[in-house]
Amino acid sequence: MAQPALTQGPLQLSLGRAVDIALQPEGSTRVALAEESIRLAEIRMAQAKSAFMPRIDGSFQGRNQTANLRTFGFEFPGSTLPGGFTFPSLVGPFSVLDLRASAQTPLLDFTIMRKYKASHTGIDAAKADREVTRDEVANRVARAYLAALQADALLRSVQANVELSQALLETAQSQKDAGVGTGIEITRAQVQLANDRQRLTVAENDRRRAVLQLLREMGLDLAMPVELTMVLAYMPVDMGAIETSLNQARGKRAEVVAQRQHEQVARMNVSITQAERLPSVTAFGDYGTIGQPNLGLLPTRTIGVTLNVPLFDFGRRKERVADSLTQLRTEQIRTRDLQQQVELEVRLAMESLQSAASQVETAREGLALAQNEVEQARRRYAAGVAIPLEVTDAQTRLDRARGNQVSALYNHNLARLELAAATGNIQEFVHQ
Repeated sequence: MAQPALTQGPLQLSLGRAVDIALQPEGSTRVALAEESIRLAEIRMAQAKSAFMPRIDGSFQGRNQTANLRTFGFEFPGSTLPGGFTFPSLVGPFSVLDLRASAQTPLLDFTIMRKYKASHTGIDAAKADREVTRDEVANRVARAYLAALQADALLRSVQANVELSQALLETAQSQKDAGVGTGIEITRAQVQLANDRQRLTVAENDRRRAVLQLLREMGLDLAMPVELTMVLAYMPVDMGAIETSLNQARGKRAEVVAQRQHEQVARMNVSITQAERLPSVTAFGDYGTIGQPNLGLLPTRTIGVTLNVPLFDFGRRKERVADSLTQLRTEQIRTRDLQQQVELEVRLAMESLQSAASQVETAREGLALAQNEVEQARRRYAAGVAIPLEVTDAQTRLDRARGNQVSALYNHNLARLELAAATGNIQEFVHQ
C-alpha cells in the first residue's frame, strides 16, 4: 500500500489532501478496481475492432491415402485395356502435399458494426462508474474528516472546561485562605475538576478513534501520526433556487451520468441482437501449392464471396431480442428511480442546510451569553457576593453551550457536504 512521504513530525492533513491520498489507486481498493474495469472495457473494444480485420491462416498438410473410386461414382464394369490391364476400383496408396494460405474478411456485417459502437459506449460507462467510485470514496473520507474535526473541537471544549475548573478551584482555595470561603467549596471545585478530567480522557479517546477511522478510509497505516490542519468552522452557502440545484444534479452527478451510459449500453445490445436478422457479406480466398512429391507441386487458388441470409432459427434469435429488451427496460426503471432519489437527496440536503445555519446562529448567541454569565459569576464569587453553586451552574450552561456550538458547526458542514454530494460537486467541496 502506498504511503505519503513524511519529512518530520506528523502528516499535515487537510480535507483536500486526505481525499487526494484516498483516491490514489494504490491506496483505495475500489478506485483500483474501477481503473481495471476501464482497462477491461478498452480490451473489449479492441476485440470488437479486430472483428473488422481479415483473418489469415497458414496450413501444411501431408497425407498418404488410398481412394475407392466407386465411392465417387466411377464404375468400369468389364473394362479391359490391351495387355490385360483393367481399371482398379481401389487407387493408391499415394502421397499428397498441400501448402496453403487462406484469408477471410467481413465486407458488410451490421452485427460487428454495432458491437464496435457499443464497445465505445462501454468505455464511457466504465469511466462514469469510476467517477461514481471516486465521489463515493471522497464522500466517505470527507465524512470521516468532519467527524475527526468534531472530535477535535469537543476535545478543545473539554480542555477549556478543565482550565475553568482549575481556575475555580484556585479561587475557592484563595477564598478559604482569606477566611471567606469554606472547605466544602474546595471539595465541590475538586469534584468538578475530577469530572472534567474524566471527560477529557473520554474526549481524547474519541479523538483517537475518529483519526483511526479517517486513516482507515484513506487506506493509510493506522499507526501513522497525523495533524488536522483545518478546524470546524462556519462557511455560509448561497444555495440559490431549488430548480437550479436539481438541474445541476441531473446533469453533473456521477451516478446519473453512469446510469445513462448503462441504459445506452442496454439499448445498443438490443440493436446488436436485432442486427443478427440482417444479411452479411464475407470475402474469402486461399492460395497454395498441392501435388505429389515425386511429380511436383502446382499452385492453386480459390476466391469468392459469401452472402449469408438468416432465414429461420426456431425462435432462438427472438428470445435473445426479448432478453435484451428486458434488460433495457430494467435499466430504464433504474434511471427513473435514480432521478427521483437524486431529487429527494437535493431537497433534503437543502432543508438540512437551512436548519443547520439557524442552529449555528442560535448556538453562537447561546455561547456568547453563557460565557458572559460565567464571567459575571466568577467576578461575583471572587467579590464574595455569590455562592460557588452559582458559578458551577454557569459553568454547566457554558459547557452545554460549547457542545451545542460544536454540534451545530458539525451539522452545518455535514449538510454542506451532503448538498455537494447530491448536486455532483463533492470534488469541488473537498478542495475549496
